[in-house]
Amino acid sequence: MIRPYRGKGNHWLLSTSTCYKYLVVTNAPQLLDRLRAKRAQAYQGDLFDPECPTRLVLDRISDKWTALVVLLLSDGPMRFSELRGHIGRVAPKVLTQTLRRMERDGLITREIFAEVPPRVEYALTGLGHSLIEPIALIGDWAEIHVDQITKAQAAYDAARQL
Repeated sequence: MIRPYRGKGNHWLLSTSTCYKYLVVTNAPQLLDRLRAKRAQAYQGDLFDPECPTRLVLDRISDKWTALVVLLLSDGPMRFSELRGHIGRVAPKVLTQTLRRMERDGLITREIFAEVPPRVEYALTGLGHSLIEPIALIGDWAEIHVDQITKAQAAYDAARQL
C-alpha cells in the first residue's frame, strides 16, 4: 500500500511491512540522474583497490550502523540514548565508535551542553544530509524486494538440509 506522506512534499510512504518507517522518494529517477552526473565529474578511483580513498569512504558509509544513524538524524539532533534506543541491539561501545568515525569524517557534529548532568546531541552536517536520499533509496529497494529475498533464503536453506 502506498499513500501520501503528509508534510513532506513529493514523498510517499510505502507501508508493506511493520518494520519499514522511511520514505519512498518519488523523484528517484531525477536523483539517480544527478548522482550519475556527479559521478561522471568525480574522481574515478579503483574501488577494487583496498587503499583507494573512494573505497575507504564506501566501506565507512556501508558499515552496519552508519546508514541507520544517518536516517535517524535526518529528523533532527538526537542524544546517544535516543539513537541507541531506536537502533536497538547495538553495544554502547560500538555505537560510540560509529559516532566518532562519523564525526571524524564530517558526517555529524557532536554538541556538548554545559548542564548538570552534561547533555550531548548529535546532528547531521551538510555532508551527512547529502547521504539521506541515497541511503533512503537503498532502504526502499530492500523494502520492495524483502519478500523475494526471504523466499530465496528459505529455498536455499531447504535445499541445504536435504
